[in-house]
Amino acid sequence: MNRDQMKGAIKDMAGKVQRRAGEMFHSRRQEEKGLEKQAAGQTQQTAGDVKDAVKKQ
Repeated sequence: MNRDQMKGAIKDMAGKVQRRAGEMFHSRRQEEKGLEKQAAGQTQQTAGDVKDAVKKQ
């Protein structure tokens, strides 16, 4: 697992927590911020996957 994959996974998890907190406290803004953070984390993870695949070739 490279650095981008790790950071992406952490960002994704933080986004899930933030989204869930928004749901619990009925805060649409926090839900949206959480979803944005999740998307950013997943994108970073994918970038890390691509880097890893290129490095292995």
